[in-house]
Amino acid sequence: MNYYNCHYIVFCSNEEKFIDFNPQIIGRTNCFTKKVVIVNDNSTDKTEEIINDYAKKYSWITVVNTTSDAIHLPGSKVIQAFHKGFEILDTNYDIMVKLDADLILPNNYFETIISHFKSDDTIGMAGGFAYIEKNGNWILENLTDKDHIRGAFKAYRKECFLQIGNLKPAMGWDTVDELLCKFYGWKVITDENLKVKHLKPTGANYDKNARYKQGEAFYTLGYGFIITAIASVKLALMKKKPLLFFDYIKGFWKAKMAKTPLLVTNEQAKFIRKYRLQKMKEKLF
Repeated sequence: MNYYNCHYIVFCSNEEKFIDFNPQIIGRTNCFTKKVVIVNDNSTDKTEEIINDYAKKYSWITVVNTTSDAIHLPGSKVIQAFHKGFEILDTNYDIMVKLDADLILPNNYFETIISHFKSDDTIGMAGGFAYIEKNGNWILENLTDKDHIRGAFKAYRKECFLQIGNLKPAMGWDTVDELLCKFYGWKVITDENLKVKHLKPTGANYDKNARYKQGEAFYTLGYGFIITAIASVKLALMKKKPLLFFDYIKGFWKAKMAKTPLLVTNEQAKFIRKYRLQKMKEKLF
């Protein structure tokens, strides 16, 4: 196959100052872009006007307007919008791409991503690395991990995307998708040469009550307490806010006491715990 059909779902919410639709997003890339769906959620600035202009200019762009809950809880808002966009797409695609509008992608981003998919039929997901601006310099986002693709830009092979069951509207969606990818035997590829500029860092607009959601997410991923405790220490230190550890643990126990449903099956949870422990041992030894 010389060309891949790609579907893009782009999330927008008051992105007037940030929208930067690179040429490859609107179809000038080494693939045939079947459709771009731009989902406009609750925008009160000129976002809608800007994206409507794109839709008038390019026949393959569709705009969907939606109104979500005003409270910005991690995971739910963006993925609910993604589902709105997904509803109007057909099944004629090879690659499904989820993007946020507040990105500046390298000129060769999708050409490189597609070359990864072409190189190995077992690659289920691919993406670059996130960079944020600090004191006039673009530095690697501290939440970036070589084994993890940031939620703002993810590309899925169709077969993998369908097997993991679409994206889950809950915090932890951009971790559970990769864990399920591995559960089903797919590879997750990150390319450190693809430097994506993230104009609005992750979590910039989260409500303060969302801090407990991270612990809940660890619970719903099936981590169990020991792995949750280790992951909570690591994440709190990465964010340079050690006291967040206690919020994460509180969130975990609240979810456990409430018997919050898991995002995975018992079999998948068992795999996830084994996989996480293995990765922790590798980093320690």
